[in-house]
Amino acid sequence: MASLTVSPEISLVDEPVKIQAWGLPSEQVITLRAWLKDEKGQIFHSTAFYKTDMEGKVDLEKSPATGGDFYGVCPMGLFWALKPTIPFLRLVKRDVMGSPFSIHLELYPSLMLNPAPDELPAATNVIERWYVAPGVQRIPIREGRVRGALFLPSGEGPFPGVIDMFGGVGGLLEFRSSLLASRGFASLALAYFAYDDLPSFLGDVDLKYFEEAAQFLCSHPKVSGDGVGVVAICKGAEMALAMATYLPQVAATVCINGTNAVNGNSLTYGDLVLTGIPYYPERILITDIGALSLTNSMDDPRKPEHKDSILPLEKARGPILFLVGDKDQNYNSLFFAREAKSRAEKHGKKDVYLQCYPGAGHLLEPPGSPFCLVSQSPFFPLPLTWGGELLTHCRAQETSWKVLQEFLNRNIKGSRRNKL
Repeated sequence: MASLTVSPEISLVDEPVKIQAWGLPSEQVITLRAWLKDEKGQIFHSTAFYKTDMEGKVDLEKSPATGGDFYGVCPMGLFWALKPTIPFLRLVKRDVMGSPFSIHLELYPSLMLNPAPDELPAATNVIERWYVAPGVQRIPIREGRVRGALFLPSGEGPFPGVIDMFGGVGGLLEFRSSLLASRGFASLALAYFAYDDLPSFLGDVDLKYFEEAAQFLCSHPKVSGDGVGVVAICKGAEMALAMATYLPQVAATVCINGTNAVNGNSLTYGDLVLTGIPYYPERILITDIGALSLTNSMDDPRKPEHKDSILPLEKARGPILFLVGDKDQNYNSLFFAREAKSRAEKHGKKDVYLQCYPGAGHLLEPPGSPFCLVSQSPFFPLPLTWGGELLTHCRAQETSWKVLQEFLNRNIKGSRRNKL
């Protein structure tokens, strides 16, 4: 009798799982399928074909997929390859506290390119993938102007503090913060537009808003050390680099596929004004699948007229880590990171680091997040292309998640007696 086992059956999304099929004829082609229903009822699914060994077994840690959505030995491939039934949707967990994603795994004892609705699998399993560990608290934040959600690990603490931000989609995304709290960080998921009573669209950026958020987190009784870390992607990484440059509360910064200058929206901080480098929408490329690539729409910050828009990151108190996918089709992020590192070194700042991941695209997210090449944006009439290749991108997510945590742990721990 065919069996399908998964271990563990309940886990955090950034943890690997072990999948095995057994009780099958030897050297037989089988089909493994995974699917889930997101919070809006949309189906995401993946498929891979395998050949059983002489004992009628398949072990995804050893057995290569012969085809389907990927091939080769890839233990987490069925999770990485989850794709929407309706094109251009992105799988995002919104309610991190309320429920997990329930992923259905199915085994078919033959090659099934498209199982009919009445075709029953020979074995099934359902596993839970959570975005929050037991004991983690979520606290809605409305302090002064600051809006977001604070995630606190279980235990007495105090814990290293991190401000976590996303990019141009706006709103409040919490899944990275909840996972950071599950790994021991007090993480503030910070919104900065299109949420609650914040502006619907991102206009000129007031850095004092982000300073208020940093001061709030620094002063929290469960936050340790003399400063906080910042983790951000895309437009949020631009905000993070500005915070690192000008705010003394920021002890370490991780910029994921961001830029080295202020773009589009000008940035103010008291009397300081950095004018944003204009976007050039006429340079947007339309790909052969009808999606937009925005890489060329951002101008070269090395042009003389843009010199006052470049962020002087050499002023930053703490170290800065750029995590970059070299196949990013949303930002020319590798170029921007190299420019930032070069400037820092010219000014004698030696603690700016660049980690580039070949084959990775723009959306470098925690492990377990499916690869998303293209998705719809609320601010564009056509979907956006993020870039990357499935296996190299998802392997980069596993590696960069570890690098990110090690960097933060190394650089934002300290004595509460020295807290700002």
